[in-house]
Parts: sequence; C-alpha cells; structure tokens
Amino acid sequence: MNSNIGKSQRGFIYLLFLGIISVVLFLGFSLFNTKGEPREAVVALSMLQSGDWVSPINNGVDIAYKPPFFHWCVALCSLFTGCVTEFTARFPSAIATIAMVLTAYCYMLRNRVDGRLALLSGMITLTAFEVHRASMACRVDMMLSALMVMAVYSFHCWYVSRGKWHLLLTVLLLSGAFLTKGPVGALLPCMVMGVYMLVRGERFFSAFFRCVAVVLASCILPLCWYYAAYLERGDAFLYLVYEENVLRFTGKMVYSSHEAPAIYNVMTMITGFLPYTLFILFSLFVVLRRRYRLPENIRQAAASVWHRFRGMSDQDLLSLISAVLIFVFYCIPKSKRSVYLLPVYPFAAYYIARYILWVTGRHRSVATAYGWLLSAIAVVLPVLVLVIKTGVVPHSIFHGKHAAENVAFLMSLETMPIGLLVVLLTIIILLAVFFFIRARRRSDAYVLCCSLCGLVFSIYLMLDGVVLPRVLNVKSDYYVATEIDRLIPSGEKIWDYRSDWKPGDRNRMHQFSVNFYLNDRVVPLDLHRPERGYMIMGDDDYDAFRKSFPQYRLDKVRRFDHRSCDDKRRLTLYRFERIAGFDQEKQVDRQYACR
Repeated sequence: MNSNIGKSQRGFIYLLFLGIISVVLFLGFSLFNTKGEPREAVVALSMLQSGDWVSPINNGVDIAYKPPFFHWCVALCSLFTGCVTEFTARFPSAIATIAMVLTAYCYMLRNRVDGRLALLSGMITLTAFEVHRASMACRVDMMLSALMVMAVYSFHCWYVSRGKWHLLLTVLLLSGAFLTKGPVGALLPCMVMGVYMLVRGERFFSAFFRCVAVVLASCILPLCWYYAAYLERGDAFLYLVYEENVLRFTGKMVYSSHEAPAIYNVMTMITGFLPYTLFILFSLFVVLRRRYRLPENIRQAAASVWHRFRGMSDQDLLSLISAVLIFVFYCIPKSKRSVYLLPVYPFAAYYIARYILWVTGRHRSVATAYGWLLSAIAVVLPVLVLVIKTGVVPHSIFHGKHAAENVAFLMSLETMPIGLLVVLLTIIILLAVFFFIRARRRSDAYVLCCSLCGLVFSIYLMLDGVVLPRVLNVKSDYYVATEIDRLIPSGEKIWDYRSDWKPGDRNRMHQFSVNFYLNDRVVPLDLHRPERGYMIMGDDDYDAFRKSFPQYRLDKVRRFDHRSCDDKRRLTLYRFERIAGFDQEKQVDRQYACR
C-alpha cells in the first residue's frame, strides 16, 4: 500500500516537473506574433490601467468579446511584475494545462487506473501538439478546457461518493468555465455527466434534474458579472452576448467566423495529436494484418457491444463518453477551430496511451521504428542550428514575394549566439536519445513508451527555447511599436484609420500587436475626429482616407518596411492636422455617404 502511494506521489511530481519545464520555462521567449494573443492581453492591460475589472474599454472602442475570468487571471499575475508581459499573459494558460493534467492523473488513480498508464496519459496530453501550443498562448481556450475537464472529473467523483466538497468544487469549476467563454463552459460538462448517468442506469428525470440543478448553481456567480456588465455597457453588451453565444453557434453572425465542414474537426484532431498520430500510422501496417470477420448475427453482436459498453470501468466509460460527446458537439456549429476541441485531448490521450502500450507490448518493432524517427528529428535540430549559424545556407535560395521575410528568419538564426542554453538543450536531446537506445533493449514496454515521450519533450524544448523565438520574433510588430513609441511622446494618443471597416460592422479590426506594445494608446480616428496628432495606417488606406477626410493635411513621418503580424499590411506613421479655414459644414462625410 505504501509502495503504491509512493509511486503515485512520484508520478505526480514527475508530471508537475515536466509541465513546468515544457510549458512554463520558455513562456516569455517569444514576442506576440499573432493578433489573437495581444487582443486578449490588452483587456487585462486596460483593467490595470483603468481600474475597471468588469467591462473595460480597449483598443479605443471595444469591450471584451469574452467573459473576464481569463483576463482577471492575467491581470492578477501581472500585478506582481507591475505590467502585462508576454510571460504573465501566457502564464494562466500554462498553469491551467498543468492543473488539468495533474487533476486527470489523480482522478485516474482514484478510478483504479494503473499508475504507469495514468502517468503515460499525462505525458501524452502535455506533448500533444495542440495542447502544447495552446498552453503557451495568451488565449481563453486552454483555461476553458482545463476548467471543463476538471469539472467533469469532479462531477463524476461527486456522483460516485456524494461528497459535498466535490459538489462545491464542481460548481466553482463550472462557474469559472462559464466566466471564461460563456454558457457552453457549464452546459457541456453537465451534458457529458448526464449521458454517463443514463448509461450507468440512472433514471432520465433523476439525471436530468441533477444536471440542471448543478448548471443553475453554476450560473449564480456568472450572472452577477453579466448584470454588472449590463449596467455598465447597456444594450451593446447584451447584443454582444447574443452574437457570441447564439449567432456563433447557428452560423448567423454578421461576419464569417472560422466556418468549416465537420471533416475539419477530424483533421485537426489528427494534426493536434502529432507526433503520436505518426505512431498510430506506423502501427496500422502491423495491426491491420489481422483478419477480422463480420459477425453473422448483427443484432446479437450489437447487444454484446452494448453490454460491454455498459460494463466498462468508470475511467474507460467516462473517457469515451467525454471524448465522443465533446467532439460531436463541436461538429454542430458552423464555426470551428482546432482549439475548441482541447477538452477532448485528456480523455482521448488515455485511450492513445493504452493503445501505444498495447502495440509496444506486442509489436516492439513499431515503437522502435517510431523512436528512431523521433531520434533523427531531435538530433537534426541542433545540427541544423549549427549549420545555419555557420552561414553556409545562401540567402539566394528564397524567391517570391515572401523572400525578404524568409531571409530575415534565416538571418535571425545566423546571428543567434551559441550560449549555455543551446548547449544544455543539446545535452538533453542526447540524453533522451541515449535513454531510448537503452529502453529498446529492455523487455518493459512501459519504459520504452516513456522514452518515446522523452524524445518528444526534448524536441519541444529545443524548438521553444531556441528555434521558434528567433523565427517568430521576426514576425512580431514589437519593433514597429518600439520605434513609434520613440518618435511620439509617451502618453499621447496614436490614431488609427482603416478603410476596411464600415459603420455598423461589429468585426472591427485593429492593430492589436502595435496597440498592446504601445500600452493601449491606439484609438480609431473616425469616431473622434481630433484636430491634430499622429496616425498609423496601411498603404492601401491612403486614398480612401484622403477621400473621406479631406479636412486633414498629412505629413509622412516614417514608413515601416515590415509586414504586420496582425493583417500582413505595411504601416506608415503620419503627422496630421486639420486644415485651417476648412468649411467642414459644407463637406459630405464621405466615409459614411459612400458606404
């Protein structure tokens, strides 16, 4: 007994250590290089600047599209540093991932799952491509997924034990999920548990009313915030809630929002579980050699399957129902994104871990071939870095309209110093390869599977710590914002104009990255009409601006030869001033008349 407890504690510590090393250590190495991360981070920034933690205004005119729990977490983390940084903005996602994996591990042990299988499931979850990427991003999706997964496990624990503390924890987790991305955070876990209860023989109305009671209890805290936000923002807030939670689900939003067919979710699950989908692909060549006979009596076979389904262990049944229902649910809306499926990964990883262990135990050649492939990739990474560092790769190999950007990526790697970090990560890769070589000679399938996960961890460490920061930082608008901040006095507003926005549109685009790095100083010009100041806009907006605002005289200050990571435009900074004596009363406001 004490031996089992010691092993479970060691497994918990292993997962905690691997989580910190793989998703926390390099959080701040990469600058924001997409529009999504600064769009969320600037909400927390506006909370700290304005003191409004209910519904702050950001980007000059916007209220946050999502409830504020994630932004509260970012703002609280940033209080310790005094400002919102890349690290503090991504830290809540990383902590949510680690908490989700550790919770799944503990509940697996509670559900009498073998500790080695539970540990392997946690390692696969941490190193699945989609989970790893989302855990290092300033987005609400990882927080939502972690709260939903933990709520499912907590709800199941209450259903089995009827412990009041598990019920309270379930309500709090569902409330947090509701406050992260809306009602789906509370409804979907309860739907999963409702189906689970029915399969376990619970009467329909009993399961239904239990789930409804939990959902209603989980709505109390979120509704307090919704009411406070309504008092602050009025009908505009109500319509935003309706659009995000109803029109997005039905595909009737005023703008296209990641619309895709259901097959898109299948493809994202395949790519999201890389590199483990490669193992499954390798194994098919061996597993499919077996001949499977179709049952002669379909009805009897279906009854047998149903009987086996109902006779599953708690962990098997809960993981299967959760993975399937959540996946099917997100196939219904027209709006689809890979991150929506993040709650599926911990449950699917349990079955993938079982499959990998089963294949490795019976066909070690599959695991060995897969391990050699991972070893080759891991060793090639530091070698490639050294080769690029020598400068032997000619810049002339790049052609086309993105050649300059690709050359910039290459030059960034060429100028990278070979410091202690590169040496240390190279040593970790070599140790991972050495561990795999030793593990393949042992008869224990579990040790070999762990060595495969170790290779994946070493690859991620080299990518996150060395390669990707050098490449992604080239894409960032940080350097453009830094130059603008140098040219314009601190605290002065910077105006923005975009010709792709029409009055009445709700999907207003902004220069999110530039705005974040300028401390939320960028404000749309068309809604304020200032007398003078500085303005940024793209090259393709110049003619439209001259037609819509002839009352302004423009003087070019600086053109930035950098494609924005938000919208791929090249920005220009102007100084503008209203023309003296310009009779605006007789001018047609062409910005609105033409549209």
